[in-house]
Amino acid sequence: MTNAPAQRDSPVEAPSSHARELVRVAFPAAAPASTGSQAVLEGVALVTLDRRDALNALSFELVSALASALEALDADRDARVVVITGAGSRAFAAGADIRELSTETYASLRDGRKFDPWDRIWAVGLPLIAAVRGFALGGGCELAMSCDMIVAAEDATFGQPEIRIGVMPGAGGTQRLTRAIGKAKTMELILTGRSIGAPEAERLGLVTTVVPPEATLDAALELAARIAAMPPLAVRAAVAAIRDADERALSDGLAGERDAFFRLFDTDDQAEGMAAFVEKRSPTWTGR
Repeated sequence: MTNAPAQRDSPVEAPSSHARELVRVAFPAAAPASTGSQAVLEGVALVTLDRRDALNALSFELVSALASALEALDADRDARVVVITGAGSRAFAAGADIRELSTETYASLRDGRKFDPWDRIWAVGLPLIAAVRGFALGGGCELAMSCDMIVAAEDATFGQPEIRIGVMPGAGGTQRLTRAIGKAKTMELILTGRSIGAPEAERLGLVTTVVPPEATLDAALELAARIAAMPPLAVRAAVAAIRDADERALSDGLAGERDAFFRLFDTDDQAEGMAAFVEKRSPTWTGR
């Protein structure tokens, strides 16, 4: 791979006999006008969910396609940050595909391993940024929370309304929402099915920032570009440590953080970064 790959804008298809463009990948992503004269954002990928006729509802096929797309980017040495968004302006993802889910049983979900693609998404080591306009409900909210940062439009709506159809969140909603906003508010939102707008989501700590609707994608790409300019090994190590902090006891997380910190001192980027600081110049990152 070269350090400046040609832009790719093609669907990553789910394993099915149809050629359906459920997930579109642009890598490197086109640069927003606000970033200046550059045509693309080096190291930044834009992944778009495209079932706009169904408000980007998360069918099993779409989630599998998304997992495959993210895994491919995770394995690409040139990829450093991924922005995930939904096609159109009405929804990031309005939830799971309820028509599809309504025919499932405990045995079919368990034995068919239909939720395994979610585990594959969670295993991706690249930093993920959700650019959310419109609805992010149910599985859509869970997907946004699976990302490391959420840039939300003022018109975004978040919620876990599964209780209203006789079930509960099943793709991380109870766990990630609790860690994001605390037990009491999570209980209220999940047990009543109430949705919240972007301003409340920001106050509760669910989202990173709230921006005007038309600026959502550009703001997410600009954030991604700033992260992509940082040393990639340190970024991946920091992402892993922060995620780990959500999942382990504090003492375990601190030990893991320290080990990851120590390991970075065997990298070229650490030596370059500290040398550049001492020499008062801009560093050149190699990802080694």
